[in-house]
This record gives sequence, C-alpha cells and structure tokens, in this order.
Amino acid sequence: MTRESAGVPGEDDGDSVVYDLDADCTAEDVEQNQPYLAEINGIVDYGVFVDLSESVSGLVHESVLEGTFAVGDELVVELETVRDNGDMAFEPAGIELDDSDTTIESVTHDYTLTGTDRLKGTIGEQVHLEGEVVQVKQTGGPTIFHITDESGVVPCAAFEEAGVRAYPSVEVGDIVRVTGTPEHREGSVQIEVDGLSKLDGETADEARERLESALEARAEPHDVEPLIDWPAFEKLREDLREVATLLRRTVLEGRPIRVRHHADGDGMCAAVPVQIALERFIAEVHEDDNAPQHLIKRLPAKAPFYEMEDATRDLNFALEDREKHGQQLPLLLMLDNGSTAEDVPAYETLAHYDIPIVAVDHHHPDPDAVGGLLDAHVNPYLHDEDYRITTGMLCVELARMIFPEITDELRHVPAVAGISDRSKADAMDDYIDLALEEGYDEDRLQDVSEALDYAAFWLRYNSGDQLIQDLLQIDSDEEERHRDLVSFFADRAGEEVDEQLDAAMAHLEHEDLDNGAHLYRIDVENYAHRFTYPAPGKTTGEIHDRKIEETGDPVITVGYGPDFAVLRSDGVRLDIPQMVSELEEEVPGGGVSGGGHLVVGSIKFVKGKREEVIDALVDKMEEAEIDEALSSAAPIDD
Repeated sequence: MTRESAGVPGEDDGDSVVYDLDADCTAEDVEQNQPYLAEINGIVDYGVFVDLSESVSGLVHESVLEGTFAVGDELVVELETVRDNGDMAFEPAGIELDDSDTTIESVTHDYTLTGTDRLKGTIGEQVHLEGEVVQVKQTGGPTIFHITDESGVVPCAAFEEAGVRAYPSVEVGDIVRVTGTPEHREGSVQIEVDGLSKLDGETADEARERLESALEARAEPHDVEPLIDWPAFEKLREDLREVATLLRRTVLEGRPIRVRHHADGDGMCAAVPVQIALERFIAEVHEDDNAPQHLIKRLPAKAPFYEMEDATRDLNFALEDREKHGQQLPLLLMLDNGSTAEDVPAYETLAHYDIPIVAVDHHHPDPDAVGGLLDAHVNPYLHDEDYRITTGMLCVELARMIFPEITDELRHVPAVAGISDRSKADAMDDYIDLALEEGYDEDRLQDVSEALDYAAFWLRYNSGDQLIQDLLQIDSDEEERHRDLVSFFADRAGEEVDEQLDAAMAHLEHEDLDNGAHLYRIDVENYAHRFTYPAPGKTTGEIHDRKIEETGDPVITVGYGPDFAVLRSDGVRLDIPQMVSELEEEVPGGGVSGGGHLVVGSIKFVKGKREEVIDALVDKMEEAEIDEALSSAAPIDD
C-alpha cells in the first residue's frame, strides 16, 4: 500500500485507489461507487459505525460484513445510500488495505467561501469562511472569534463547554477556515461554529495574499470633491487621503481607534465628524451591532499637547481591553493637538507597545521631534500654510473621505470651526455662505461656537457624545432641541463671561510698548474667579477682544498665574514657538515650555521664576514686528 498527494475521486485510472477524506471534508465530497478509507468508531449488534472525516460518518450493516472488527480498525467502504434524514449507509468496497497494489490518495474539501457581506442571505444554512482572527473573546459560555475576510468582520461562536476556551491554539493574527451556520443573535448576525481550523503553509499564504489585496482595495478612501474651492486646502489633500486610508484599513482589520482631541470648539468640530464617520463605517463592516461602541472612543484633552497622564491612562485601558476582551491594541488619532516636542514623552510611551499614532493638527509643529513617532501627520505648516486652516475644516473633509454619506450633516461645521478659532482664512466667507444655505447665519454660528466652548468646560474629561452631537446638529434630528440647547448654553456663557470680566477688568495693567503695540496684563490667578467658566485662557481672550475693539490698534494680552501665561496678539508678529525656545535658554532654571502659533500660545514655568520669565517675555514682545496681516483675533489654548 502506498500514499500519494492530494487528489480528487475519479481522476486516477488505477483499480486500487482508495480515497482518504481530509478532516474538514463534508458529505458533499462523498461520491457513489468510490472507495473511501474509514475508521470504526463503534460496534453494535446490527453493524459498525465508521468515520470518514470529522463530519462524515455512517453505518455498515452487519448483513454485508464478514469477519470480526474492533474500534479503531480501518476498512475501505463505498457509499450505499443516503436516507431522507441525511443518515449515510456504507458497504465494504472489496479492497484490502494491505495489498501492495493499493494506493491511498488524500481528498481535500472544495470550499465555496461565503463573504461576510452575504451572510444575512444564508441564515440557517451552512457556510464556509476564510479570514484572519482579529479578536478572541472568552465569555461565560462560548468563545467568540472575530474573523475578518475580504468584505467585513463577523463574530463566530465556538462552544467547548461553559467558560472554556474553544480552539485554544488559535490566536489573534492566525488565518483560519470556519465552517458554521449564521444565526441572529441579539439583532446581529453570528456564525455558530461547526468547525474551525488554522491554516498554514501555502494555503495560509494564499489566503493572506487574497485578504491583503481585498483589504487594500476596500481601504481606499472615497474621492469626494471638497466642500469649497480652496487652493490652500489642496496642498493637504493627499495627506488627508493617507490618513483616511489608514483609518479605513484599521476598521477593516478590527483594530480599535482611540481619538484624542483638544477640548475646544475647533477640536470638537474636528473629532465629532470623524468619530461618526468611523462609527458608520464600522457598522457597515462589522456584523456585530455593538462594534461601533466598542471600537471607537473619543476623549477630550485640556492641555495643548498629549499629556503623560492621558497617555498612561489610554495605555492602561488598552491593555485591559486586550486582556479582558481579546482586542488588539488601538490606533491613536490625535486631532487639533499632537504636533510638538511636548508630545514626545507620551508618544514614546505608546511606542513600547507598537501602537500606531496619527496626528491631524494646525498648531505650529516640530516635525523633527514627532516625525519619527507618527505613522501619518497632517499639518498646514508642513505645506507653507498656517493655523488659519483649522483642524475642524480639515477633519470635515477627512470624515467625508471615510464615509461620504455624512456630507449633508457637515456643511455648516467648517464655519463653526473657523469662528471658534477666529480664523481669518480667505475661505471663511465661502464656508459661512455654505452654512447659510443650511440655515446657519453668523449669529447662529457664533452661538453654536459659544455653546460648544461652554459645554467643553463643564464636561472636562468626558466626551459628552450625545450632548455635543445635539449642539453641532450632527447625527441628531432634534432641530427644536438643538436650537433651544444652543441658545441656553450660549446665553449662559455670555452671562458668565460678563461676570468674570466685571471682576477682572479693574485689575488690568496697561503699558505702551516701544513698537507701538498696547500690552495688557492680568493676574488671572488672583483677579478672576477660579474653577468656573470662563477658564484663564478664555478670560484672557475675551479681555483681548474687547481691547482690540476699544483701541483699534495692535494689542497684546497676557493672562498669567503662578506658573503659566496665556498669550494673545493682534497685529503683532510674536512667533510664540520661537520665543519659548529662546526663553528656555535665557532663563536658567525657569523650566520654560509651551508653544502655539504666531499670534497665540501658552507657556509654563516654575513658580519661583515667574517674574523673570514674564519680564523677559515682555522684552521680546517689545521687539516684535508690527504686522497688519495678523490683525485678526485667534484662538487660545486653555
């Protein structure tokens, strides 16, 4: 007897060929008048039960048997009949296994793979699926394997016994073949696993190559026309496409996404559209209806950089989710933040776990510091543009590339983002006109901006998903509630700003600088209400705006506390990032750090060096160039 490589019944012209079904072969692979290798698994009075594969078995009746048999013996059988209930009966094929002329050939199952996009049409029918394991979750009952194939991600439930890991050798990243039956489970489609096998060798390589090709094609972002014609934006378009591709690919691979954004109006105008676009794409890709809430998390950040506190918290949650729920470690998406050297320690922390990081930002970047730590980086400064292209404007286009059906809900958002950051970009008039077509005049846009800022202050570190969506009128059809809520929050914000400035303005210090600018200083620690709205940055900004309107001249405003200062400039080219770098060297032991734009920023220092740092800062302001092109109010990082 000899064994040969895999074959198909009927192809060999010899008379002594016996076919050995692979373990995953089914009844569909058994043909009449063909000899098959079988193993006896049970003996009863009326015959013996035989197995041809894991799912093919049947009875050889005692009336056609000769001799004696034991469990585990092999014999060659042919299919006699298949009864109405699916039971199979076999009979001896008359071939001896110990005959030297007998050749055994393996038979592999010819799979007709079912894509996850077609599962709803196969409820209750057996299907075959090949894909990569992207999550393994052990429940109190079955083990849930999340499998991604060419068209989506589907949960597959395999039951060994309650709370016991099924198929323990299968891990995230393996290529597997699943045979099972799609069923509805709590509104989602789930495959009840009949068999699951890990592929290896050439079979796995071919499947992985097929998956890679399909995922690469599906990850391609949609080719959408920008909401307005803006040459400055076109410079960043390819960078945004790169990010959109990466985010869509992340969803297709079943990897979670953690969004960190600056907790202000522009930051929320950036993060919420991307969050909702990703949620809808996740729902389209995943058969599990709960996938959007598990795979994307949006979190605001108060600081104008990624703090170590936030990074270690994010990392801890990610590691816990991997341990408890079998999730992959997430991709970190930084929005309206994440471009400076101050982000480096937090980024390096995540790098120990190979967590990919993407930043879309419009603050003055330090590409030499962060470039090697980011998988993708979008920033107008990298293309000789500046902060007037706000992150919210960029991310509305990013969201549309990910899921273009969201477009009609976002037409007003770039204008809100621009007003929130007081952008004087050439495109602002076009964005405001676009918003007006949707029923948002400038007063309403201003109210939405104020309401967002007010909500962000009180939400602190909470994302406030539904509240922010209602304020922005995205993924929310409650028009009346939106208008009432915006009006209420905007009115409250205005009243509390007035109360703050009534207390603070009497303590404002003024001096005329040699370059012709007015300098206003306020000790916000001692002469403004603490722990209430508006925060020090907002308080400084409101004072600054009033003084611009009052004087009509170039104005610099500084709000300072024991160990920080926030800066606003109108009509004066401060180049705050450069000033911070110089102060780091000029004030030894000052612990100076910070950043911002040409006309807005914040710095930190040690408490004991406050007077020396502020004096040196004022000297630099006095030397700064007057620039009418910068005579517009700009945002401030709280």
